[in-house]
Amino acid sequence: MLTSREELDAELGEAARAWLDAALAEAADDAARSGAAADDAARSGAAADASRTAASPYASPSWELRYAAAGRHCGQRHADSVRSLLLVEARAPLASVTRLYDQGTAAERRAVLLTLHLLDLGDTALPLVEDALRANDTRLVAAAVGPYAADHLAPHAWRHAVLKCLFTEVPVAAVARLADRARGDTELARMLTDFAAERTAAGRPVPEDLRTALALTAPAGHPAPPTAAPAPTEES
Repeated sequence: MLTSREELDAELGEAARAWLDAALAEAADDAARSGAAADDAARSGAAADASRTAASPYASPSWELRYAAAGRHCGQRHADSVRSLLLVEARAPLASVTRLYDQGTAAERRAVLLTLHLLDLGDTALPLVEDALRANDTRLVAAAVGPYAADHLAPHAWRHAVLKCLFTEVPVAAVARLADRARGDTELARMLTDFAAERTAAGRPVPEDLRTALALTAPAGHPAPPTAAPAPTEES
């Protein structure tokens, strides 16, 4: 869970607060300068985002260096929240978000994924979510199925994201808007039922999270679809 700036101020020491103030000021300054340059570019008929990408695809503003150092200065417990604040304050464009994800540690990637829904990126950051869902790092999978995925993942990819959670034992509670997107989804119900049947046939228990997700696929006012019969016990 991300922590607000007010909560961080109450928990961080004086040195960490001073570092965060400076970092956020750098991020805000970069956003303001880039916004002004974009306005000039728009008035001259150039692409609106040219100012943030034209210099070099490898150019990194100073706040991005702060992003990587967040854990060292503010503590690992607060690193996700600090990094998220930096991304939002900088109004991070796709180039920055992609660079921080591609070059970052797992923790830095997780913070990117947790913040995507707070940035004005439309569906352009979906490749980052798709990459995280191919990973076996449960921290990344859990972050990838947040609000951004709920808003932008296509139905087929979203269904497989739910199954990925079950395969990797990420709690389905991590899937944002699961109840809304699952309701009446007969294809998701089929996929979950097939997965339950495979586990039962292999003598493995059906995860309770699978039953939870399957129950949510029932249309409003209808009973949940049944899962496969339980695997026989040794006594039977």
